[in-house]
Parts: sequence; structure tokens; C-alpha cells
Amino acid sequence: MSARSWGRWPDARAAREVPLFDRSQALPPPIPAPGSSLLAHGLGRSYGDVALNEGGTLLLTRGLDRYIALDPATGVLRAEAGVSLDEILQLIVPQGWFLAVTPGTRFITLGGAVANDVHGKNHHRAGSFGCHVRAFELLRSSGERLLCSPTEHTDWYAATIGGLGLTGLITWVEIQLVRIASPFVSVHNQRFAGLEGYWALDAELGARHGHSVAWVDCLHGGRGIYTAGDFVDAPPDLPPRRPSTVRVPLTPPVSLVNGLSLRAFNAAYYHRPLHTQELQHYEPFFYPLDAMLDWNRIYGRRGFFQYQCVLPRAAMRDAAAELFRRIGRSGQGSFLAVFKTFGDRRSPGLLSFPRPGATLALDFPNRGAATLKLFTELDAVVSACGGALYPAKDARMSPELFLSGYPRLHEFTRYIDPAFSSSFWRRAGPPCSAARSAGATRADTVRADSSTTSASLANASPAGAPPADAPRGHAPSAAA
Repeated sequence: MSARSWGRWPDARAAREVPLFDRSQALPPPIPAPGSSLLAHGLGRSYGDVALNEGGTLLLTRGLDRYIALDPATGVLRAEAGVSLDEILQLIVPQGWFLAVTPGTRFITLGGAVANDVHGKNHHRAGSFGCHVRAFELLRSSGERLLCSPTEHTDWYAATIGGLGLTGLITWVEIQLVRIASPFVSVHNQRFAGLEGYWALDAELGARHGHSVAWVDCLHGGRGIYTAGDFVDAPPDLPPRRPSTVRVPLTPPVSLVNGLSLRAFNAAYYHRPLHTQELQHYEPFFYPLDAMLDWNRIYGRRGFFQYQCVLPRAAMRDAAAELFRRIGRSGQGSFLAVFKTFGDRRSPGLLSFPRPGATLALDFPNRGAATLKLFTELDAVVSACGGALYPAKDARMSPELFLSGYPRLHEFTRYIDPAFSSSFWRRAGPPCSAARSAGATRADTVRADSSTTSASLANASPAGAPPADAPRGHAPSAAA
């Protein structure tokens, strides 16, 4: 079996992988084994085990790759769940449209964007991806097909947006796009010396610009670079852009991210020549890491963790300062450290991660017990202030922290498809959840014990419409 997570840990392999190509077909039954379950898997960009199903069946959705309809007048797009955001952008940008919300990579599927209710640089204005989902079809293991929207099956709509793929299979999604006049973004960059500088810039630039985010140096008290931007109103007179990508060719035996390389990179990046005002194509602005394919390999065979939390507005300043103090003291910083203030627009999802406050995302090499010890310290800060961790990025959150960060968790469990489960859910879901116990494997049970997990980490080894729809890369018919 080949499907893995982007963080390359845990190495939780499914017993079976079933490619899907026809959304009109019924779901395959789980393999005939106690506790076996189903789970959709797209492009594998979730960092931990939320899209893994050890010992069960993964439904590979990339074959559901057809566009169904695009209305070029209103910007309403309907496509199958396996179409990637990258493919959608190739179709819509030349026609003057863009995604209403996009995360930091375009290499995710449409279904994955809904299931994890992704967010982007414009959350303070536009909210999460789920805020722009007009409808989708949900296929249950019973064979029932539910058309879910803000007006139809609204409870299933809310449970499935941010529902981690546990309510059934999303077969197609309809989203609202936003109009753009050009694929170029006017970008403002500004250094800040510490977190107080960030808050001041965010109050000024965040309010003025549609997209904003900051890179932070977590080893030096939260100094960083604040970036804000907006699509330009008219196409600039520039030569055609020639996209260039590089690929990390192999996985080194050990992580290339260490104390020495981290401090050198952070210092060089912070002090690099900075263009206060510049014009960028949307790709490097929204997706800087996509220019380096397979960049996750730099962390070596043991993989890495991403720790992403959200801190509620009332406590975000003090809590963020304490997180940076603890990270700096540990010496286990990250050069992929992103800080962003969320806005007030609530997602319709029961388990959606974004909420008013601030979010911090950091990548850490897997150093075993030392890394888990730091995370336990960070968890204490997040929990004490009423914050939460992002399941799409998680590989070790405790059930207690999951429950405290998602107060509607027990309400959500009523909508879980009895045939669906995941390694994440069996590890972090409520103990009383049928889906957690139904799909449990011996490895999941071991992983639920944090002391066992620490030991295993410390010694980790390397690690709707029928066939007339337009196939991937081909324009769909206009909506009626």
C-alpha cells in the first residue's frame, strides 16, 4: 500500500486501497475483518493521520476528476471531489475567476478542502473554505445519497464541512468563485522586531488588505516579516510568466533541519533584502512552498510534525508570547512558522478549526520523545486559554485536548457513517464513539497510549451528472 501522510509519520498503512472512477457507483464494502472501515484519501497533504486508515480501506478519490459545470457569468463551479485546486485554477484564472479561499498549497483535492474546511490568508475577510461551499453530494455506506447545502439537509452539510471525511464520501462539490481582473497581486512586506510589532502591523495592514500573513522567527522572540496583498485591478504589462519548480530528489537518512541550519536560515531570511512593495504572480504569493516539490523529504526518514493551534482573541496575545517563550527555550524552532489573525466570520462546520483569534503553525523534525515533550508544554498553553489544535495537521493530539477544543464534538458523532473511520479518529475521538471502537486496530490502541507513543517515536524507523462530464484538464459545460 502506498498512501502516506505529508508528515511521513505515522506510517499507518491501509490493508486495501480502492481507486474510485465513477461517482454513480456504490461504495465498496469494508474488507471482511473485525473493525474494518472505509475512508476517502485524496492527494495526501494532511500532515498526520486524519486521512489514514490503518488496517482498513482507503478510497482513492483522484479518479473522481471530472468538471461538471462552470457558469462563467456567476462564477459557480461544480466538480467531482477528486479534482485538485491546482487543476481548478488552471481552468478558472484565464476566465477571470479565483478561489474564494485557498490554503497554502494548491495540491489538495476539492473534497479534502471541504472535509478539512481549509483556510487561507484572507480569513479575516472571507472566512474558511466552507463559507463558500454552495452544495455537495454525500454518499453514505447505506447507498443513500444526500444533496447537502445551506437549505437542504443542513445538519449533514454542517457535519461534513470540517467533518474529517467521517460522514461518508463526498462525490462532488459546488463552490462560489470570486472575480479577479488579473493573476497578479500587489504585495506589501514589512519587518517587525517582535510580537508587539506584529500586532501593530496587523491592526494597520490587515484591516487594509484582503490577504495577510506573517513569517515568524520562533527562536528570536517572534520577530518576523508581515506580508499583505491584493489582486491588482488591471493586468500589468509584464512578459509571460514561466513557472519553475525544483524537486527534492531523495529522502536523506537524517533531517536537514537542525539547530545549526535553522538558526542560519532564520537569520538569513529575516535580514534578506526586502522589497517593501512588489508585484507577484498569485502562485508564489499564495503557494510559495509548491515551487519545491516533495519538500517534506528534507526532514529525513523519521518525518516531521506540524503543530498548528488557534488561540481565542481574548487570550491570543499572552498565549502567543508564552508559546514563543517555550519554543525558544526548547531550541526546537521551525523555519516554516506562520502566524495569522483569524476574522469573525464563522464556518458552517461543526468541527471547523478557524475561529476568531490567532493561529500559529510550525513544522518540527521528529526528534522522538524530546519533540513530544515540547508539544505537551505547548498543549498546556493552548488548553489553558481555550484554544484548539487543527486535526488536518495533527499526529498526536490527546482525546482530552480534542474534546476541549471542539465543544460540538459529541453532537458531530451522530453523523458519522458507521462504515467510516480513520486512524486519527480512533486515536483522538471520544472513547464512547462507535466509529472509534468499530475500526480500532491493535496499532491504533498502542498509539493511544502517550507513553508508548513517545517510546515508539524515539526509536522510529524510516519511514450527480453521468459520464458526459468534462475530464480533468478539459473545460466543463456552462451551467444552465
